[in-house]
Amino acid sequence: MAKHHVVVTGGAGYIGSHTVHLLLEQGYEVTVVDNLSKGYRHNVPGGRLCTLDLADTGALERLLADRRPAAVIHFAAFIAVGESMREPARYFANNTGGSLSLLTAMVAAGVRHLVFSSTAAVYGTPDAVPILETFPIQPVSPYGESKVMVETLLGWFDRIHGLRSVALRYFNACGADPGGEIGEEHKPETHLIPLVLRAAATGQPVTVFGEDYDTPDGTCIRDYIHVNDLARAHILAVEYLLGGGASQALNVGTGTGHSVREIIAAAEAVTGLPVPRAAGPRRPGDPARLVADAGRLRATLGWEPQYTDIRTIIAHAWNFAQRSGHGKDQPGGEAPPVLRSLESQDRR
Repeated sequence: MAKHHVVVTGGAGYIGSHTVHLLLEQGYEVTVVDNLSKGYRHNVPGGRLCTLDLADTGALERLLADRRPAAVIHFAAFIAVGESMREPARYFANNTGGSLSLLTAMVAAGVRHLVFSSTAAVYGTPDAVPILETFPIQPVSPYGESKVMVETLLGWFDRIHGLRSVALRYFNACGADPGGEIGEEHKPETHLIPLVLRAAATGQPVTVFGEDYDTPDGTCIRDYIHVNDLARAHILAVEYLLGGGASQALNVGTGTGHSVREIIAAAEAVTGLPVPRAAGPRRPGDPARLVADAGRLRATLGWEPQYTDIRTIIAHAWNFAQRSGHGKDQPGGEAPPVLRSLESQDRR
């Protein structure tokens, strides 16, 4: 017997598609809502995609009233911090406005549980690491601010309409499905690991933005979390809400930071190829360190990351890049040997 029905907005995108696949593996019924402006039809299993824009509140309400899901997982958003600095109105209209449309439709259709894809960008430039949920909310980009606005909406919709939510503030999502079927396909790509792997595959340098930070090697330190671990956190959050859990915000990260130079070195070890790089200036709003304290997540949801070795995470991304044509081909379509050897060590 199928578990509850879950609607996933943005389920054709990177994190959304991994979550959809895990939901289906666990026996949930799933409907994906995506306008395909950033996601891909091939990421969604057949018959589950409703091509719909979140701005269409009426259509959303009709869909929710028809499908009667137990919960919604909301990923649909623009995510590029730099782009948000150039086009703030577009980010507020899509991220905040689209979320308001969704919440309005949920209330009208009687759907009262939401897991929201938030971000560590709500903290801006924190004064210390690791970052706790109690740290000041002080975003430094329209992207971060758009997510703060949605969290504010969630608070009011809970208070007034009884719509309970979990906002997952996550750090650097990365990696790919271990089998290589789905992975990162952003256009343009802005995430470090796929850019580093592209540099290894093509010989075209990856730009390192800032080499003079107050860190051991001068480059930014980030908390890299495997996309499947992130997807599991969303499913656990759904189960928490359906079990009567109260609304709250939770960090999702491993608690371990890696610098840009460390990522490049790990990629060279995984691929066996040099990663050419070029020095670039610091990007506005890039903090030196962003590392999560995920203690509240562990205590509340019982979540633990399965993939903690950065080489395993990069090996999964490299496997996808090769299978999808974004990197060098692997003869016979098999996973790289380094992936097979690391997998048995890291997955727990």
